[in-house]
Amino acid sequence: MANRVQRKGRDFIARHGETIFNAAGRLQGDHPHTPLTRAGFAQAEEMGAALRRLLGPKPDLTLWASPTDRALQTLSVIAEWLECDWHTAKTDPRLVEIGLGGWGGRYYVDVAAEIGPIIDPATGLLIHAPDGERYHEIAARVSGWLADTDGDEGDRLVIMHGISSRVLRGVMTGCDVMPRFDAPIAPGLPQGSVVMVADGGEQVVHRGTGRAPA
Repeated sequence: MANRVQRKGRDFIARHGETIFNAAGRLQGDHPHTPLTRAGFAQAEEMGAALRRLLGPKPDLTLWASPTDRALQTLSVIAEWLECDWHTAKTDPRLVEIGLGGWGGRYYVDVAAEIGPIIDPATGLLIHAPDGERYHEIAARVSGWLADTDGDEGDRLVIMHGISSRVLRGVMTGCDVMPRFDAPIAPGLPQGSVVMVADGGEQVVHRGTGRAPA
């Protein structure tokens, strides 16, 4: 994919902490109400501490999040570390996780027992559900969010999900399109990770202690 237009500011893109669905082995996708576990809150604390060390208190950040419980809970902890006002956060449905259609809420093992492996071993990516969202559709929606925020002044903190954040990062850094998934996809990172994307390049700010890459 060709490089995008010059984007103002830096983007700190974080993957939310572990949730009750993650711990139970349930397919989560764009499900809105899956709260964090204690491990998930601990991962959010680690991200907040890492960002405070880097940015200091009260940094000039626009707060963005997927409009899901897990993203907003993660943001609340990080915002407290940074002494930023959580109530100023903006949400956008284009930042949600991959839509899973009829697989949503089901257990991984049950779906795999019916159709075979649903995780691509080479990439750690979930195979899309028959009636679910395709990766190129994720790329289109996150690209729309980027286009709408490219000209915004200052830096952004963006709390997202495993798969959708990989696609967003792939678009932003000009990753090659993965033929099997028909979208540019960045390398996976565990839950509780934060990267900084600036000038088309990416740097890991904090590598989380959560589950393997999505």
